[in-house]
Amino acid sequence: MESAFGSDFGADFGSGGGGSGGGKLDPGLIMEQVKVQIAVANAQELLQRMTDKCFRKCIGKPGGSLDNSEQKCIAMCMDRYMDAWNTVSRAYNSRLQRERANM
Repeated sequence: MESAFGSDFGADFGSGGGGSGGGKLDPGLIMEQVKVQIAVANAQELLQRMTDKCFRKCIGKPGGSLDNSEQKCIAMCMDRYMDAWNTVSRAYNSRLQRERANM
């Protein structure tokens, strides 16, 4: 099965892989791949939560299309959700930086 990073991501973990490193793992490459996977998972979770919340809030009777008021509600809900998420994210990152500076 091919991962989001292409077919050679899994090859890095094989025994005696055919890479130029002679089967040795590159910790920097692995860390970057893990960071990308975490970022993708976080984005997917954010989108799923936002979709669920805004759908429940804005869609009274699901149908084949959205009427004008539902479209406006969805757009405003998503904007507010993203603004709130960005505010919380900035506060969290700021706190992490302060705590790291105090270590």
